[in-house]
Amino acid sequence: MEQREPAYIEALIGTYEGIRAEVIFNPAEYSLEKGNQFASATLPGLSNPVFSFVNGNADSLTMDLFFDTYTNMGASDVRFETEKISRLLDIDPKIHAPPPVRFVWGGLTFNAVIERLGQRFTMFREDGVPVRATLNVTFKEYKTIQEQLAEDPNQSSDWTKYRVVAEQDRLCLIAAIEYDDPTVWRVIAEANEIDNPRLLQPGQEIRLPPLR
Repeated sequence: MEQREPAYIEALIGTYEGIRAEVIFNPAEYSLEKGNQFASATLPGLSNPVFSFVNGNADSLTMDLFFDTYTNMGASDVRFETEKISRLLDIDPKIHAPPPVRFVWGGLTFNAVIERLGQRFTMFREDGVPVRATLNVTFKEYKTIQEQLAEDPNQSSDWTKYRVVAEQDRLCLIAAIEYDDPTVWRVIAEANEIDNPRLLQPGQEIRLPPLR
């Protein structure tokens, strides 16, 4: 019989660094969520707002973890097991913040902070001590600035962008999309030596300098 490989959570730094909180039962499923944040700008004469990318959101990992000490742990207080995870939301005295953690199960390794944790107790001994619980846990991906810069080689110190003019494009519309402000079209005009902003040519490449 193949040996079960338990999922576990461990703190990356702080008081509990390196200590594994193993789950009693591996999750039946989990969900991963990715997202981006966009800003919208409303322009006169358009039926819908225009959107521009602001930044990416951290990935989220959500799952239910099942704990049962009644059947195989002598009906001990299940909170002794769930507390190993819930304590990772407390402020660690060494780092003055809840610690970043790592969730590991099989081929999945997810560095994160625990954003939310809900505990539901569903079975009790006669004296009221809980022996069965379900934890709903949401992890929010954690990356240091150095890690993000190292994995994104397309970034540079020059924030200048370029855009190819499409048919019916106007400088105020481009300014709204790229800068969230249609009134800064003059910045684009000056950067590209455009004397008449009405005479944009489809296919023309224009430079979009960073605003200072």
